[in-house]
Amino acid sequence: MPDQPQSPPRFVPMAPDKPSGKAVLVGTVGTSAAALLLAMVGAWEGKRNDPYADIVGVMTVCYGETHVAMRRYSNAECSDMLAGSIADHARPVLARNPELAGHPEQLAAAVSLAYNIGPAAYARSSAARLFSAGQWREACDSFLKWSYAGGRQVKGLLKRRQAERAMCVRGLP
Repeated sequence: MPDQPQSPPRFVPMAPDKPSGKAVLVGTVGTSAAALLLAMVGAWEGKRNDPYADIVGVMTVCYGETHVAMRRYSNAECSDMLAGSIADHARPVLARNPELAGHPEQLAAAVSLAYNIGPAAYARSSAARLFSAGQWREACDSFLKWSYAGGRQVKGLLKRRQAERAMCVRGLP
């Protein structure tokens, strides 16, 4: 029987020598924090498999990716990119606040904040300074300051910050 032509696969797996985004994330923050981050950031960012212009006109795809080819991605590709992007934001958070290692809830909350405001803004934030000073509850409370845009409090940002703060205070004395 002659070979039948096959259509190309929808999802091309990553090269076997390159770890998945999830493996990189777990290696960076640990299993518990990775699970918390994937659920939290994914829920707040939302996902679109097809490219779209965001609220300010920046072409975006999956979970807010802007620096990738603008094409349709599978769910698996979007999830892998999300995990890799979170790991990219976790590294500077851990460099700024190494004391968060081993504290999955606080680390996940801090990385979620950094994912949304950017690692540089996180590094300069009162949250980062307060974690360094050992004032963890105050650091968690300071997340709420990041609920403003254009000088006005934004309801969606406030809800996200409240959720991050709630995660951050879990298990604190």
